[in-house]
Amino acid sequence: MIQVMIVEDDPMVREINSKFLKRVEGFILYKAVSNLEDAKKFISVKKPDLILLDVYLPKENGIDFLKWIRAQELEIDIILITADKTIERVQEAFRYGVVDYLIKPFSFERFKESLTQFKGRYYEFKKNDEIEQEELDKLIASSNTSHNEDDYAKGLNKYTYRSIWEEIEKSSYEDFTAEGLAEKLGIARVTVRRYLDYMEKENKVEKLVEYGKVGRPQHKYHRI
Repeated sequence: MIQVMIVEDDPMVREINSKFLKRVEGFILYKAVSNLEDAKKFISVKKPDLILLDVYLPKENGIDFLKWIRAQELEIDIILITADKTIERVQEAFRYGVVDYLIKPFSFERFKESLTQFKGRYYEFKKNDEIEQEELDKLIASSNTSHNEDDYAKGLNKYTYRSIWEEIEKSSYEDFTAEGLAEKLGIARVTVRRYLDYMEKENKVEKLVEYGKVGRPQHKYHRI
């Protein structure tokens, strides 16, 4: 299990993020704290794998904590969770190596996508001491899909797309339904259908129509 620390001063937000975390398979909450002093104290006892870090804390700044972690050369990954939308802040965060940046308020779907992406990369790096260029390129590509901004402006999100596609790849030799994917991923069925329609246009999946004795025809899909 991936050990996670949450650093958030707002008790309500801290509770929401803790509950969100429990709903994502493969993660466990190590500690949820409200300030950087407690965060440093618990890190000295046990180092988490991932920190969900707020930026604006009373008389403290999460970016300073991020810089401290990097200065200490601690092998801890960071996802920033903040209401700060400024480009300057976003650029600074990525320069110091955050793996993702979530802008409040965000949905559980976006939260899950961020952690799922992190989990895939985390375990891929754990497999071997070395990695070939081809495998590294695949990892990089999984974080930077080839769809252009116009696609996402039409309502597609690269994280949702990747989450759905990864689930499809797990069952590549079986037919599947939008309802089944929605249940597994915790995503609305109408959302899954929209992405499947897009993947059909990309010739990644094929839609099959099954007619039963009564009721509407059922749509199934399989990976091409």
